[in-house]
Amino acid sequence: MDFMQILLLALVQGITEFLPVSSSAHLILVPVLTGWEDQGLAFDVAVHVGTLSAVVIYFRRELIRMAREWLVSLTGKRLSADARLAWAVIFATIPAGLAGLLLGDFIEQYLRSPVVIALATIGFGLLLWRADATGKRVRGEHHVGWRDVVVIGCAQALALIPGTSRSGITMTAALAMGLTREAAARFSFLLSIPIILAAGGLETIKLIEQPVPVAWDVLVSGAALSAVSAFLCIHFFLKLLERIGMLPFVIYRLLLGGFLLVLFAF
Repeated sequence: MDFMQILLLALVQGITEFLPVSSSAHLILVPVLTGWEDQGLAFDVAVHVGTLSAVVIYFRRELIRMAREWLVSLTGKRLSADARLAWAVIFATIPAGLAGLLLGDFIEQYLRSPVVIALATIGFGLLLWRADATGKRVRGEHHVGWRDVVVIGCAQALALIPGTSRSGITMTAALAMGLTREAAARFSFLLSIPIILAAGGLETIKLIEQPVPVAWDVLVSGAALSAVSAFLCIHFFLKLLERIGMLPFVIYRLLLGGFLLVLFAF
């Protein structure tokens, strides 16, 4: 892989992992538009490590508080707001984990087509627009209740459908349940940590089973670039979200989905 390929793929992974625009749609477009060969499993693992490190570093203070208060909650002494948030992240991760185990092979075999990705990009983009337009936007992430956890957790499971966007569907559900835009995004980003960790872990296991030479310079470069781009993406997205809303991302999804349909369906 040359530097331009490493740079573009790392930026695509780092940015689209957290914006509500579907990373799978973009990763399909990259080889189509550039003619590049598949980057390989090792590079996928590296850029996942990069995005995971970015979100952990960005939310490091919150994660430390959540972990400390979660441990305290296990003793029964108190259940603080940070402990409730930690429990919410844990339980909201379960539906996606179960769906991945039960339906992962089916989705991989039957739903990873460009047309499915295009339709999901458009359809779930419209749902995002409706949730943003009609949601009450009155609660923060520390006020997530168990009903919110069930709805957002089940919504996250839908992200197994390529083109849905994990961040997009969880923000959609959070907005529909009455969270503010920033709270919906922050909760979505916190939810990404166990999901990215699990996905990266599975890919690492597959990588270990494949006796292929490792180009460490390529992997380190990819991880670093995806980490930087993901960190900046999270920072500026949260800064601008209340001001610009979700409409620009909805419009982008509609254009992207339409472009994919033109490329692959007509």
